[in-house]
Amino acid sequence: MQDNGPNPYVFNIEDLTLENNNFRTAAWTGSQMQMTLMAIQPGDDIGLEVHDDHDQFLRIEQGLATVLMGDSEEALESWDAEDDYAIFVPAGKWHNVVNTGDQPLKLYSIYAPSEHEHGTVHATKAEADAAEHDH
Repeated sequence: MQDNGPNPYVFNIEDLTLENNNFRTAAWTGSQMQMTLMAIQPGDDIGLEVHDDHDQFLRIEQGLATVLMGDSEEALESWDAEDDYAIFVPAGKWHNVVNTGDQPLKLYSIYAPSEHEHGTVHATKAEADAAEHDH
């Protein structure tokens, strides 16, 4: 799979999301927005994070999750989510998505503006964590 941005791109987002087996794949990166695909293994998570300068939208296409979100790392609310659920993360909110099911959690995420380099592929969470540490 390749990053198709910033070119025009029309596709079946559910199929593309379900086909992705990498922890993170940048599928489209433009100048003001980015879409990444994610496959989170059972018991794993995206990782607690905050984006101070942009909003984020996530949609679950497969699996079960717990969504954590709040004003600080110590004050997080919790929601259960599954297939077809959408998650809106305002800038400045701490958040995490944890796979609570027994199959990979498949979702896509839209950042505005972009969060990752054009063409980013992280096959595993460990690879993603190492890249973020080096970033």
